[in-house]
Amino acid sequence: MEVIYEDNHIIAVNKTNSEIVQGDKTGDIPLSATVQQWLKEKYNKPGNVFIGVVHRLDRPVSGLVLFAKTSKALPRLCEMFREGQVKKTYWAIVKNRPPQDADELMHYLVRNEKQNKSYAYDKEVPNSKKAILNYKTIAHSDNYYLLEIDLKTGRHHQIRCQLAKIGCPVKGDLKYGFDRSNPDGGISLHSRQAQFIHPVSKEELLIVAPAPQNALWEALTIR
Repeated sequence: MEVIYEDNHIIAVNKTNSEIVQGDKTGDIPLSATVQQWLKEKYNKPGNVFIGVVHRLDRPVSGLVLFAKTSKALPRLCEMFREGQVKKTYWAIVKNRPPQDADELMHYLVRNEKQNKSYAYDKEVPNSKKAILNYKTIAHSDNYYLLEIDLKTGRHHQIRCQLAKIGCPVKGDLKYGFDRSNPDGGISLHSRQAQFIHPVSKEELLIVAPAPQNALWEALTIR
């Protein structure tokens, strides 16, 4: 497990694209439990260790995940995420060149629970939620483009769905139209950084998660 930030109230981990953040029907050990055990062993704590899930990443997505270490920080962090006070930046690798080098995307997303998939519409439709993100192309190779994404809203599969809508599905994302899977089973979407005011100390924090260690990421990024 790669811990990228820790203080008395918060711990941030660089998630791999095979881990789940919180327990689900698969029964696989969630990242929250791994962090809990890590803290228990590091500080030699008897009994249960407090860990609070603040937000989630889709299982095939890598990158920064924040957890609360105290009951004081948990509700404050949850509210900050809910109110959009945490500036989240993602990196995505796509095969097709985006229509513009930089743009704001606004769609209306409808979530299909049975398919665990969202659909994007240009205009408001029944049961839709407005989804907004900004993207810019920050690097490219002969075959792929690296996009930096500033997420304005936090909808189900938002980045994956909106990029697919403009003809740029994330590399490896079969669910949203990419033609083949990645060798590791994940998708090339990475939660790169989070910027926010610390819920207790009130200091400004910028936490950055290094990109995955594989040839394509390393060719497109400066780690």
